[in-house]
Amino acid sequence: MLQNFSKTKIVVVGDVMLDVYFTGEVNRISPEAPVPVVKICHKSFTLGGAGNVALNLVKLGCKVSLFGVRGADVSGELMATIIKDNSIKDCLIVDTSHITTVKTRIIAARQQLIRLDEEEIWDCGEKYKQQLLKNIEEEIKDADGVILSDYAKGVLISDLSQSIINLCKLNNKLVFVDPKRKNWQRYSNADFITPNIAELEEISGTKIGDDEDKLLKEAYKIRQLYGIRYVLVTRGPKGMCLVGPQGHTFIMSVAKEVFDVTGAGDTVIATFAVAVCSGVPINISAEISNLAAGIVVGKLGSQPITIMELESAWKNKEKGLLASSHKILTLHSAEILIQTWKVLGEKIVVTQGVFSPIKHSQVRNLIRARELGDKLIVLLYPEEIVKKQKAAVEYHQKDTADILSSLECVDLVILLNNEPLDLVFKTLKPDILVKGNDDFLDNLITDEQVGNCIIEKF
Repeated sequence: MLQNFSKTKIVVVGDVMLDVYFTGEVNRISPEAPVPVVKICHKSFTLGGAGNVALNLVKLGCKVSLFGVRGADVSGELMATIIKDNSIKDCLIVDTSHITTVKTRIIAARQQLIRLDEEEIWDCGEKYKQQLLKNIEEEIKDADGVILSDYAKGVLISDLSQSIINLCKLNNKLVFVDPKRKNWQRYSNADFITPNIAELEEISGTKIGDDEDKLLKEAYKIRQLYGIRYVLVTRGPKGMCLVGPQGHTFIMSVAKEVFDVTGAGDTVIATFAVAVCSGVPINISAEISNLAAGIVVGKLGSQPITIMELESAWKNKEKGLLASSHKILTLHSAEILIQTWKVLGEKIVVTQGVFSPIKHSQVRNLIRARELGDKLIVLLYPEEIVKKQKAAVEYHQKDTADILSSLECVDLVILLNNEPLDLVFKTLKPDILVKGNDDFLDNLITDEQVGNCIIEKF
């Protein structure tokens, strides 16, 4: 179902931002004012806005070109570095007269305390419109679709959106829109649009809430008024509703644990677009994007979904095992969550093994390992590493992850993908490493790689 994602190319146009996360702990109130004092323990930088859409696409295996405008400042340079490091084609215009949009979030105890915005709302207008159009026209020749990620910061605030849609129609390219503001005339004749309930209420002038009849009435009306083929309405914990030429479909939410909704809309449109453009039927593409949204709201911050996480979750869905899908992450996706656990003083225990087939003694060891700390993380190696040493073992990484994540004693399963073990342990910084589930894998880990953590053997 997802195997053609890597053959897909998508052009993203919109408002690109830099997202900054300061994760810390709060132990006292400031003597200067009645506000918490946050001791910063970890800093991370990533792409936000249209940049987060592009990042989601790349992590799903898609080829991506990113268009927009950034400032000629330190934040803009950092943004350019992140774009390059993630193999996104950088098509941004550098504007010396405006600052790069930066959103800084302070996180403690798994929640945002405050967000600090550095931005200038402006209209790129004719100054950059023709340049962008010319570059986009060249880039879409071998693309499968275009995403307009409108955050109402300036890039798509003029009639540029309509010009891009017209350009796509002339070149038979699909157009996906994540909308903002009341003026949807600029999105006329787009193929797909993905408003949330608040945005649909704003454009329709009608209070909808949880009323499904009102939702359908307004979605059909908007679709006809602006000539949009499909309207995919995101409804938060209620899931989604897809309205199109053949009727409508309600899709139930799959999120089991919500940490942060930041960037969920970016994940929805990215996953939906790459699925549709790779040939997945539209209704199934909506289900896949709904599943992706359920995964990312279980993360902290605007972290993209990865193809490994999505494949695992889709297999879980087919097996009816959705309840544990939020426990299965890649190393990069788990980083902020683990940092938060450490800030909260949680004692982290790490173990690993093949677990195929899983034995009663291994389950007993996992329960014992969990009792040594507050959080138990199980590492699962990629299939090629295991099969190279254990050719006779029938091992499937994602299937094993499904089984382990359903165990109450397991808090997180990390799908490794050939990362060096020193990087793995540098990221996790466990308090305790438990050996004993698999002699071969235990021997892969050296004392130098694990650092100062305690080693227990069962």
